[in-house]
Amino acid sequence: MERTPIIAANWKMHKTIPEAVSFTREILNPLDFSGTDVVLCPPFPALWPVAQAASGTPLQVAAQDVYWADQGAFTGEVSPVMLRDAGCTYVVIGHSERRHLFGETDENVNRKVKAALRHGLTPIVCVGETLAERDAGETFKVVEKQLAAALLGLDGEEAAGLVVAYEPVWAIGTGRNAAPEDAQAVNHFVREFVRSRYRPEVAEQVRIQYGGSVTPENAELLLAQPDIDGALVGGASLKVESFRAIVYAAQRL
Repeated sequence: MERTPIIAANWKMHKTIPEAVSFTREILNPLDFSGTDVVLCPPFPALWPVAQAASGTPLQVAAQDVYWADQGAFTGEVSPVMLRDAGCTYVVIGHSERRHLFGETDENVNRKVKAALRHGLTPIVCVGETLAERDAGETFKVVEKQLAAALLGLDGEEAAGLVVAYEPVWAIGTGRNAAPEDAQAVNHFVREFVRSRYRPEVAEQVRIQYGGSVTPENAELLLAQPDIDGALVGGASLKVESFRAIVYAAQRL
């Protein structure tokens, strides 16, 4: 079946509110959205201003994290209710930087996925191996463990609506990216894993991104792979020209 490519800009801890709004206005003039979902993932303070700047356009907004409770005494956390109120339609969950720098566990990822779905947010669930795990030949084992935990308790309809982002940890921010055929192998593994847990049509619907040093130079080769349905872009998403070029690379396929 035809899956709409999704290109998301993960700005991480970059861009002040004025910088984020300026980027949003610039990327929209012009940006052809034909057949592609385009998502900006600003830091929390810029979510509402970016959503306002993108209002009335196809450009969508994602948060970079979420807490699993709707409200409560959780200092420093942001709930899915708040994210919806700020204009988000997507949320990134389980990014390797959250896992490795801030102790995010597979169990926490699952709780956040369920909370996001409960409030109509589409999770972008990140999975991926470290360099040590890759060198030990454990890529598929690690990805399977992370994915199984993320999907725990989800029905087929919920799973079909997810976005999964394969982001090898060793390729994030390093300038190294997985070879297209290697990224395709893991993305295909993800799709087959989903197929083994749900109906075949669920596996065909779920969108699987690749992330990890995606650039305008390598985007087209990566996105041409049959099981790569988009990109979660880090460094190259900080400049309008390079991010726009990646969006257009997806549209040429």
